[in-house]
Amino acid sequence: MVDESPIAGPLHLVKMAVGASDIEDLRRARAQRRVERGESWVYTRNQPRRAEAVLDGGSLYWVVKGQIRARERITGFRSQRDDNGRAYCLILTDGEFVVTLPRGFRPFQGWRYLAPPDAPRDASGGPAGDFAAMPDHMLLELRELGLI
Repeated sequence: MVDESPIAGPLHLVKMAVGASDIEDLRRARAQRRVERGESWVYTRNQPRRAEAVLDGGSLYWVVKGQIRARERITGFRSQRDDNGRAYCLILTDGEFVVTLPRGFRPFQGWRYLAPPDAPRDASGGPAGDFAAMPDHMLLELRELGLI
């Protein structure tokens, strides 16, 4: 059963970046697909039931090699059917790729909800400082030490 209790802030989605070797690989792939398609979207089989909470400022967080490493703001959902009549959903994003501080996440299929308190901070700007240019191994070590 899904917890439907109110949460502070927008609800997010998290998705595995299958095939991406690092965040730069994911960034390149997302940019290339955006150019090919003319818009930024991600295919999924199931439409989120809590779409309204997600559309209230939520982001799609990307898991690369077991760590949430980036996000894109979700702008909408588009339900469609394939040639066999099977329903699917497109998660529309703004295409702005934002690197986040790393946060471990176990493998899964499809997507999962991510509550605001569990969402990692952006790697650049704000009180977190500017960690976007720091190598992955340094970020992971700082996180393990509890410094970020």
